[in-house]
Amino acid sequence: MDRLWVFLGAVAGALAVGAAAMTAHAPGWGSTAMRDAVQILGWHALALVATGIWARRGGVLAHLAGIAFVCGTIMFVGAVYASSLRGIRLDRVAPAGGITLMVGWVLLALSALRAR
Repeated sequence: MDRLWVFLGAVAGALAVGAAAMTAHAPGWGSTAMRDAVQILGWHALALVATGIWARRGGVLAHLAGIAFVCGTIMFVGAVYASSLRGIRLDRVAPAGGITLMVGWVLLALSALRAR
């Protein structure tokens, strides 16, 4: 399963690069919210790769962190993109995604404390 986190992190990283190019060049993509979403996507792409590398030592908490990173990123970034690009208001989804991302970081930290 640790390879899954690296794979998903690499896919998210590729999407972040593409989305960054869009925010720089495509009409409607250059808002502050979109730039923030791209930044969150990029940071959590790296977090997923690190989680994949760490997962064997970090155990179940590291895997739970990976799940939180994936779910939180989809929720946060997806809600921002939906709002910015389509006018679809998902007012509670973005904050829930942000909280899920924070939970992922706490789980990753706890996995480091519990590792042997």
